[in-house]
Amino acid sequence: MSKRSRACDISDKVRKEVHARDGGCIFCRLGYMLPPEDEFTTTRNTLQIMHFIPRSQGGLGIPENLALGCIWHHNMLDNGNLGLHDDMMTIFEAYLRARHEGWDKNKLRYSKW
Repeated sequence: MSKRSRACDISDKVRKEVHARDGGCIFCRLGYMLPPEDEFTTTRNTLQIMHFIPRSQGGLGIPENLALGCIWHHNMLDNGNLGLHDDMMTIFEAYLRARHEGWDKNKLRYSKW
C-alpha cells in the first residue's frame, strides 16, 4: 500500500472518533433538506463518513476532514444533483471549524512534502 493510500484511509480509531464526535448526520441535526417521509427512516438511519476534501483528491482520513452523514445527505453532497453542493460545503466547513481549533482546509490533503 502506498503512503498516499495509507494517509487517505480511515482507520478504525478515526471512525470511532468521528462517530463519537458527531453522533449522527450533521445535516439532519440542522434540519437541512430532510428526505421525503417515505425515505426518511431508511436514509436517516444509515450513517456514512463523508470527506470534506474527497479521498480521490488526496483528502486525508483524519477527523478534521470527516463528518457523519446519512445516505440521503451524503449522496446529495457527492452528486450535487440538486444544486446544493456549495451550500452544503459551507455548512460542512463551518461544522469542522467549530470542532477543530486552528482548522485549515489546506492541511487536509496528502502531500509528499
